[in-house]
Amino acid sequence: MDEAVVWLTIFILSVFVGIEVIAKVSSTLHTPLMSGANAIHGIILLGAILVTGSTDSTVALVVGLVAIVLAAVNMVGGFVVTDRMLQMFVRKKPKAPAADGKAN
Repeated sequence: MDEAVVWLTIFILSVFVGIEVIAKVSSTLHTPLMSGANAIHGIILLGAILVTGSTDSTVALVVGLVAIVLAAVNMVGGFVVTDRMLQMFVRKKPKAPAADGKAN
């Protein structure tokens, strides 16, 4: 069997497993799992930088730079979404009464 077919089969199966696992996650676990995924994306970004910095091929350099940009956007976006989700659980402070005793 061709090696490319084996890698494609593994990729397709991992996509299906990932979709099934994510679909079964309750909403209360979403934010902690997303924080963990952001940490993994940071490791992926570091790996992409290391691999791209040590290449001699122009094609590998271009693909590595694209991977670095996409990994950075994904990681920053994940942190932004996680922060917004956590802000939903912050209690709002009640408004202080006006100095003249009248309601605002």
